Amino acid sequence: MKQVVENKCFGGRQLRFTHSSEVLDCDMHFSVYLPPRAETAPVPVLYWLSGLTCTDENFVAKAGAQQFAAREGVALVAPDTSPRGADVPDDPAGAYDFGLGAGFYVNATEPPWNRHYRMYDYVVDELPALLARALPLDNGRAGICGHSMGGHGALIIALKNPDRYRSVSAFAPICSPLNCPWGEKALGGYLGTDRRQWEANDTTALVRAATERLPILVDQGEADEFLAEQLRTELLVAASAEAQYPMEIRRQPGYDHSYFFIASFIGDHLRFHGQYLNK
Repeated sequence: MKQVVENKCFGGRQLRFTHSSEVLDCDMHFSVYLPPRAETAPVPVLYWLSGLTCTDENFVAKAGAQQFAAREGVALVAPDTSPRGADVPDDPAGAYDFGLGAGFYVNATEPPWNRHYRMYDYVVDELPALLARALPLDNGRAGICGHSMGGHGALIIALKNPDRYRSVSAFAPICSPLNCPWGEKALGGYLGTDRRQWEANDTTALVRAATERLPILVDQGEADEFLAEQLRTELLVAASAEAQYPMEIRRQPGYDHSYFFIASFIGDHLRFHGQYLNK
């Protein structure tokens, strides 16, 4: 783990690191914001998972989250969205919705993807263990959040690991990869053609099967160009009602899929997580 960038920000430190990942079998970058409170004691941590085509740097540069993280005394951790490197395979057609920048936060089982594309294990196990050894973070007080593909990742990871996270939120998540073109391409490529194997990576299926309840906040822009075909928010609304799983799903008039949308409501999400992470 090698630090490659440091900037002072709202009294804290915005950092970027590189390390060699055993899980992904490649070198990876990730970004961390440490609030001022981390100078004197370990702080709770919020993991942010970004969407298609992003790296670890999009969120830290565009969302404006650091000011709210400083107020809440919460660290922000932003991993990359896929394995990287010359040996890592990409979509054969060079499309943006599969391969590099599109790991979908699952563990691939199909070759050649299964050698590197194990973003689920990276986010849930390898990265938190690495950070716990190196930085003043309290992983016993962790939340997870994300956008689009990353919103899908945050929701499935939290739902599958309710003992690891105190809270989860999402901006414009892909709510049901089983029922949208992005999800069908990604899960079919990474996990194979048996759709029964996809259900463990579909938020609506996990909500229906959940036996524990986590605090969940979802924001969705009503002017989002991907809402009808790819995001399928109505399926999450239906699944939560069917399973009697309480969650706050807010429809925001006029907002699209961009980081302008995220920046507009990121303060709400940091306050939402802060009330659970600072207990």
